Amino acid sequence: MATSWAFEKGLHQVGESSWAYLQPDGGWSLNNAGLIVDGDATLLVDTLFDLRLTDQMLRAMRDAIPAAANIQTLVNTHSNGDHTFGNQLVEGAKILTTQTISDLMAQDGPEFLQSILVNPEAYGRAGTFLAECFGQFDMKGIVLPPTDETFSGALELKVGDKEVRLVDLGPAHTQSDTVVYVPQDKLVYTGDLLFIGGHPIMWAGPMSGWIAACNTMLRWDVDTFIPGHGPICTKTEVREFRDYLEFLMSEARCRYDAGMGYEEAANDIRFDRYQDWGEPERAVANLWTLWGEFSGERPAADLLELFAGMGRYVDRHRGQGACANPTHSH
Repeated sequence: MATSWAFEKGLHQVGESSWAYLQPDGGWSLNNAGLIVDGDATLLVDTLFDLRLTDQMLRAMRDAIPAAANIQTLVNTHSNGDHTFGNQLVEGAKILTTQTISDLMAQDGPEFLQSILVNPEAYGRAGTFLAECFGQFDMKGIVLPPTDETFSGALELKVGDKEVRLVDLGPAHTQSDTVVYVPQDKLVYTGDLLFIGGHPIMWAGPMSGWIAACNTMLRWDVDTFIPGHGPICTKTEVREFRDYLEFLMSEARCRYDAGMGYEEAANDIRFDRYQDWGEPERAVANLWTLWGEFSGERPAADLLELFAGMGRYVDRHRGQGACANPTHSH
């Protein structure tokens, strides 16, 4: 097998009958997915953000791998829509995830974003920012099917004769973050525990838990990581990502102790070492989460206010790497 992969849209073989489906540029809701095959047995890791993109992916898989015409198991790594909104197209598959993810999926449908994208200007800077980042997607027709089976903690299963381990390493990015570890191929589908080339976003935390999740994956006998967003990578990039999380937590703590608000502090942090990473505006949401971790209570703000804060960050730092272009939508 090759040891490096171009970050190009489409299906890439990453192991013995293991594939990754990549979506550059890896930004807002341009996620990756995976497929594991052994004989006629198949397991899909995540779907994509809308029905059109998911249909493209499933067609590419069926064209390349005959067994993909009958996917038997679908594992959702977490509840965010970019990893779940295409679930209904995987007809006949058993949907398998943690109980926490299943509960969140039942709550997190497309309706919130659908309602805003109809008339984003009515929602101020939050609406226009959401339109910049998500306007390219089509939320129509999405119906989330119920989960068929759940687990807690970890689950070992077989895809044909191939061993697959599902491990919940959250809460971190969200309240539950499952990775799919294939020991035979020395690879892990990480879901959104890894963002490569872009700033992550932390909806749940704690940050210390996310750092611990990275350290756990680094201890495993793994050569290849398929991140939730960004190019396929190795332990070198996982270490760099962990170091970023430690950097952000340290920088945030200094500003929290100095009495700054979370949005002021996000705009004050200099990301010089990470200037080539997209979406630095996500620091607004990340520091909101960290302020809750530091104090025991998150500052009063709803989802719209967080997206408005990220939009204001873009306006302030436009031309300095923030997401100012709707076509660059990390």
